[in-house]
Amino acid sequence: MKELLKNIILDQQQLTWSEQYIRRDFPDDYLTIKDVVVISGVRRCGKSTLLHQIRHDNAEQDFYFNFDDERLVNFTVEHFQLLQQVLIELFGEQNTFYFDEIQNVTGWERFVRRLHDYGCKVFLTGSNATMLSRELGTRLTGRYLRFELYPFSFAEFLRFKGMHQGIAGRQDTRKKAFISRWFEEYFKTGGFPQYIDTGNDLYLKSLYESILYRDVMVRNHLTHEHEISVLVNYLAGNVSKLISYNSLTEITGVKNPTTIKKYLDFLQDTYLLFQISKYDFSIKKQIQNPKKIYFIDHALVSRLGFRFSENHGRILENLVFIELQRRGKEVWYHHGKHECDFIIRTKETVTEAIQVCYSLSEAAVRKRELTGLSEAMQCYKLKHGMILTREEQEEIKIDGLLINIVPIAGWLLE
Repeated sequence: MKELLKNIILDQQQLTWSEQYIRRDFPDDYLTIKDVVVISGVRRCGKSTLLHQIRHDNAEQDFYFNFDDERLVNFTVEHFQLLQQVLIELFGEQNTFYFDEIQNVTGWERFVRRLHDYGCKVFLTGSNATMLSRELGTRLTGRYLRFELYPFSFAEFLRFKGMHQGIAGRQDTRKKAFISRWFEEYFKTGGFPQYIDTGNDLYLKSLYESILYRDVMVRNHLTHEHEISVLVNYLAGNVSKLISYNSLTEITGVKNPTTIKKYLDFLQDTYLLFQISKYDFSIKKQIQNPKKIYFIDHALVSRLGFRFSENHGRILENLVFIELQRRGKEVWYHHGKHECDFIIRTKETVTEAIQVCYSLSEAAVRKRELTGLSEAMQCYKLKHGMILTREEQEEIKIDGLLINIVPIAGWLLE
């Protein structure tokens, strides 16, 4: 095992951060605090690259190890001490460790806790939300900070395309046209770096299959592949619509609503999709009411569920949801007599109401969106509301309420 670990370490030392990569936004204070830093997110969103970026910016760079390697099939928690020994033999004493996909090793949190107790700084990545939370909560309560990474934002997409110069600041007519043109491409390609680079649909297919088989089925010891596949495809085709566990049993053929909930929880653990609840002061009603489902990336949604051209509005809504997640918002939906897409809560108080609509050019659509937003604003005593659209911009006053209609591309760059 010692010789194997040495070979793997030396192989992995070739993986470094390059100035050609897109620098991801990362809190500066996370680099210096004593806590363990956990970078979590869906497969292939750039967690490893961010980890290499952090290494690149740090004086101590050598104690890096990626556990997502087929040669480590027999690695167990007992081998961590040997791993540390080999790292010291190769590079000398260092106090900063970088561990990629560490959740592949059962019991890893005990070793990380020991490193932390001895004053070491540890950065680690993982792609299973519940598994990380459970293990961190067991051994590292109060000793870690989590940073959730998502596929490229629109701003990061522009950097990737070499268009980061000149997009900041006041947006004149020329700049708005420039940003709108590039948003149209982002709207089609989504945020996974390699897919943006290649445009190869087989890449998204491979990514989805990796998540489904490795992160959902194998990790949770599931065998009903067809049930889960039908469930995901249906949800992708109905992204942002209200769903209930009971209705999904009829559609997918799964007999028990509890099984549906279990499948959805497993899928959410991988960051493939997210469930949001209706905002209600009653926790019981929040649980009982239908959910809305959104996916980690809008391009992935269109490949899994339906033809892109048919559902611009719902894909736009999915894009907005992920941006709200990226900004760390606590997101709900409103549903009374009418519906509002997103309610943002801050410290137990609703602070924002947001509606998303591709275009308000049709009178019936405009009335529906304004009515739903106005109802939510009145319900939560908000004076300001916002409708995000593809291109329209307007300011409306209704019964003392101020509604701003805002082009989404500009909002994404705020």
